[in-house]
Amino acid sequence: MIDVIIVGGGPTGLMLAGELRLHGLRVLVLERDAEPSPVVRALGLHARSVEVMDQRGLLGRFLTHGRQYPLGGFFAGISKPAPEQLDTAHPYVLGIPQPITDRLLAEHATEVGAELARGHELVDAEQDETGVTAELADGTRLRSRYLVGCDGGRSTVRKLLGVGFPGEPASTETLLGEMEVTEDAATVTATVAEVRETQPRFGLGPFENGVYRVVVPAAGISQDRTVPPTLEEFKQRLRTFAGTDFGVHSPRWLSRFGDATRLAEHYRVGRVLLAGDAAHVHPPTGGQGLNLGIQDAFNLGWKLAAEINGWAPEGLLDSYQTERRPVAADVLDNTRAQMELLSTAPGPRAVRRLVSELMGFEEVNRHLIEKIIATGIRYDFGEGDQLLGRRLRDVGLGRGRLYELMHHGRGLLLDQTGLLSVQGWQNRVDHVVDVSEEMDVPAVLLRPDGHVAWAGDDQGELLEQLPKWFGAAGG
Repeated sequence: MIDVIIVGGGPTGLMLAGELRLHGLRVLVLERDAEPSPVVRALGLHARSVEVMDQRGLLGRFLTHGRQYPLGGFFAGISKPAPEQLDTAHPYVLGIPQPITDRLLAEHATEVGAELARGHELVDAEQDETGVTAELADGTRLRSRYLVGCDGGRSTVRKLLGVGFPGEPASTETLLGEMEVTEDAATVTATVAEVRETQPRFGLGPFENGVYRVVVPAAGISQDRTVPPTLEEFKQRLRTFAGTDFGVHSPRWLSRFGDATRLAEHYRVGRVLLAGDAAHVHPPTGGQGLNLGIQDAFNLGWKLAAEINGWAPEGLLDSYQTERRPVAADVLDNTRAQMELLSTAPGPRAVRRLVSELMGFEEVNRHLIEKIIATGIRYDFGEGDQLLGRRLRDVGLGRGRLYELMHHGRGLLLDQTGLLSVQGWQNRVDHVVDVSEEMDVPAVLLRPDGHVAWAGDDQGELLEQLPKWFGAAGG
């Protein structure tokens, strides 16, 4: 039997496949499309996703294909310098087109043993006490212990489950595409700057080899967003806002997106779970969607593996929804706010000017940027040290870096005292005795996703926390 069937071969599904394989599970990824999509919906990785790649030893691959950009201007496009001393070793945006991210994650997943089956569409799924039966469009039936829907905002898995997806429908629509431009670069730059003074949702940016990424508000809301716009639609909308269509031609791809916000009522129904856009959709402001999905997978992977491998403590798998659904709700809220700040109406423009003033204060700027890059997330683990529930950034150690010790997806006790023990949990938790000048607590217990489960120096307290996250000793 397959341990986990993942429906959807985008970044969320591929990240999850890699995480599950770290724990020895048999994983099958079903992707409806026969070939990888060339559409560049996401342009990069924010700091927390960069950290995730670093924690699993993948960052070098991404740095080879990406470019580092400063963090300023990511909240509603309000141009402010990045806050100083952000709590991350990666205070930048890693610009990397989504097709490359997809390819790198697919290569990793298959390298570690996941099976990726393209051109296979799920049409039905039924679960019982022991597993899930998945039916494909060609009539094939597959059996797995669990199934995870990572199949996007129109998720088949979510619909089969009957999970509610409440929220607001799109009220605006935007055209997005890549195409060549006849107009000279200087004229394009000057014209775009002038238009953006009153229309911040408008943009033409050079991409590569004379190709531009074009973003322009649509004339209305399409009845079927799966139908791509035409080049003529782009030309008409460009002329409406800029008085010229810049001589756009030879499109690579054309698409449209709206500003709908929806959040699944449940992330888990029995042996079927949802992750990524299957669980939440929101406007792309701030570039958070792909990152949110990757981080969902990072939270879910080790928990689902623990459940299947038989050592998960009670409630561990359900903590996936408890922890990640509030994060998604916050992203929905901040993207709603950003869309208001991008409006051309007088009221929102006045609020935008006020928010811009407030972002002149370092703490306000930091707070808003941390929302976008997801380094400010703190899961509710109860009372305790200020680190409790937060992910620990990559701190330097006497013998290297913290994240170099986390490539295998296990728990980690970083012990500066040398007096503590994880006896009984050695098969799930690594014990590293080392010193960091960047950490002012005696020791921390890190979950496989890098979040601090405990901090202190009392062995008795540690023994209370180990079973909570890593099950019974010796199991």
